[in-house]
Order: sequence, then structure tokens, then C-alpha cells
Amino acid sequence: MQYISTRGGMQPLPYCDALLEGLATDGGLTVPEVMPTVDGETLERWRALTYPQLATEVLGLFATDIPREDLARMTEAAYAPFPDSVVPLREIDGGLTLVGLSEGPTLAFKDMAMQFLGQVVEYALERKGSVLNVLGATSGDTGSAAEHALRGKERISVFMLSPQGRMSAFQRAQMFSIDDENVHNIAVAGVFDDCQNLVKRLAGDLDFKRTQHLGAVNSINLARITAQVVYYFWAWLRATDAGGWTELSITVPSGNFGNILSGFYAKQMGLPIRRLVLAANENNVLDEFFRTGVYRPRSAEQTLATSSPSMDISKASNLERFIFELVDRDPARVVGAWRDLDEQGFVDFTADLARFEDEFGIVSGTSTHADRLATIKGVYEASDDIIDPHTADGVKVAREYVESGVPMLVLETAKPEKFAETIREAIGVDLDYSSELRTMLEAPQHVTELPDDEAALRAFIEQHALR
Repeated sequence: MQYISTRGGMQPLPYCDALLEGLATDGGLTVPEVMPTVDGETLERWRALTYPQLATEVLGLFATDIPREDLARMTEAAYAPFPDSVVPLREIDGGLTLVGLSEGPTLAFKDMAMQFLGQVVEYALERKGSVLNVLGATSGDTGSAAEHALRGKERISVFMLSPQGRMSAFQRAQMFSIDDENVHNIAVAGVFDDCQNLVKRLAGDLDFKRTQHLGAVNSINLARITAQVVYYFWAWLRATDAGGWTELSITVPSGNFGNILSGFYAKQMGLPIRRLVLAANENNVLDEFFRTGVYRPRSAEQTLATSSPSMDISKASNLERFIFELVDRDPARVVGAWRDLDEQGFVDFTADLARFEDEFGIVSGTSTHADRLATIKGVYEASDDIIDPHTADGVKVAREYVESGVPMLVLETAKPEKFAETIREAIGVDLDYSSELRTMLEAPQHVTELPDDEAALRAFIEQHALR
């Protein structure tokens, strides 16, 4: 399996080289040259597998340059910190089923991919005898998941950008309490999109990227996308009966389009998904795109600070991978679309609007702060289950697309403890923290504040990067 760029200017690379590259050399994103497929017989055979075993099978379709025994060892190590079930499913009111993706060390779905990424990046670097300076941007959960997966690794340094004052206190503590020498937290004066733009500009400077050994672990990273594909297969296998070919729908709280993109890939691979339901918060650029066909990112000033902060994103990096499929994998049309975006501030795909649902199965909706509070309260009163604000966005929008006879799954993205203030506002409950979490919240915090300035970031990296 080889990987190419959405913009057509990169020679095909094997999996390990593509994941270390991060952003493609031409500024695009790496995608499979040919999407692997899975038939019904294979799906049935996978029902008996544990989560690490299933991960080995699914990832083995993408990472064909890694010997199977090495891949199996890495998936076992990646999911060892999780409970035995790894991804439990549980029913709530209204016939919805939550897919529990927040059982990992940082209590968020990002752990599902990051724990594997930590293993495979280290493996690829050892094989090459190289080092990697990870440059990433986070709106909340990616940063802590990456740092907890990569802390203490000798060949890796992490430079994680986050927007000043835009994350919950718990999210800040999870990141800033880490004191490993290879982890550098950088709080940027701006919003998430400003952080993301800085990452893209530095990654697009090939001389700087090569000199500083820069790579990425945010949701544009190939390993994260492919690792997330696994839990779509797992959820389908747990939610359906043996011997059937049951279609179901899955709702995904979405900000940067990485999580739902993995579901889109699973559907392309042959998994019987009827609908992928995109749930946005008030920063609903993606909902607007899938409803109207017009993609119109918003400025930093127009990006709202909400109670589901990990989705406070107005320019979704991973959408480029979907656009690549939408334009029939024509790199010239992708380049042309982004040229239109730069010149006029939007891209118009209204001619393809009907294809979004009919061909790709993607629909969408928006949830507000009031919706989140009402949903958290409603779920708690009906099932005694407490869900976090992002999952509440998913539940609210999922209810708009429930169909008779079609199971509806909702991806649970985080534990409610990460957003205690919103939970208190919704149901008047103060969540209990374990002694370990209380220690983390009270620990000294280590963070460097920088302006939204490319030169300042370059200087900081040059001073602290591994060579």
C-alpha cells in the first residue's frame, strides 16, 4: 500500500514514511493510493477478535510495510492502558447507543489513535535511526492525548500549540502538568485556527521542516486516521448480529473532520454504514457545507468560544481528504478549490450537493449551548448516564436522524469530568475526581506563552528541537 498527496505533487510513500512526513511535501494530505476493501466473510471472521487483534487486522490493510508480528506487538502495547473491553457500547434513552471511546489515559477519544501513534512513530524512527520534532495544534483533547502518548520518548520532542484561554481547566491541567523534558506546551494568543495556521506554515516550509525534523500528530496524520477506522468496525461488529448485513448510522461530533473522515473511510472499505451524521456546535462551518454545498471558513474573530471547546474550529483540515474523493481524486481540482478559497473566501460545491447524502451518506446538524444543557439533563434523567458536552452535541443531532429499523450509534468523545462546569450547569451535580486526577489539577503547570507570530515560534523550535 502506497500513499499519495491530495494535491498530486508527492511521490508515493509507504505507510511509515507517510506518517513521519505528516503534511505532504506539496502542502496536501496523504491518502491511500487505493482504498482497501473488506468483504462480509472477513467481517464475520473478525467478530471473535479482541480490540488489539482487530486493530492489527484493519491497520494491516494500510501499514503493509510493517511485519504483522511487529504490528500485533504495537497494538497490544497501545491498548494495554485501557480496560479489557477497550471500547464498550451502552444504550441510552431514545434507542441510541453510545460508543465509549474515552476509556484511555486522558479520558478522550483521541487516545484511541494516539496510543497507537506513539508506538508506531517510535518504531518508524528506530528503523530509520532518526528523530522527530512533533509540531501540533490542539483545541482541547489532541494535545493531552499526544503528550501522554509521546512523553519520555528519546527520539521524539513535542511542540504543542493551544489557544490561550480557550480550553477547559481540566484540559489545560492535563497538558500543562506534564513536566517531561521532551514536551513543550505553547499557548498562542489567538484561537485554534491561528494555531493550526502556524503549524501549516512551518510544515509548508520544506527547508525548515527538514532541518528541524518536523512532523505532525494532529488529525491530519495518517496513522491517526487509520487507527480511528478500527473502532468503526468494532462498533458495527458489537452492535449487529452474526450472519447479518445490517446497516446502521453513526453520529460523530465534529470539529476538524478527522474522526468522521475515518468513518467515511470505513464506509468506503465496505462497512455497512447507512448514514454518517456530522454534529457541529455553534462554529458550524461544516454543517453549513453539508447543507448548502458552500464551504466558507470563518475568521478567528468569528470563531466562538463554546461549552464544547474541542469543536471550536472554523477551518477543518481533514476536509481536504473528503474533497479529494468528491472531485474524483483529481489533484488539480483540489488545488483549484483551495485557490478559489484563498481568492474569494469560499468554495462552491453546490453542483455536488445531492451526492453528499446519496453517494457518500453524510448528513449534518448543529447543536447550541442550550441544546447541550438540555441533552445532558435529559439523558441523565432518563438513564442516569452523564455525558460530556461534545457527546451531547452528537446525541442532540443524532435524534434528528433516527430511522425506524436502523440502529443509531453516537461516538462518545470524552468523559464528563473534563467539563465539570458545564455538567454542574446542566444537572447541578459536582463530579467526583479520583485522587490521581485531583493531584493533576493541583500540580504546577508548565507552559510558554507566545504571540500569534511565526518568527517567534520558529525561534522557540530552533532553540529546543532534537537534532
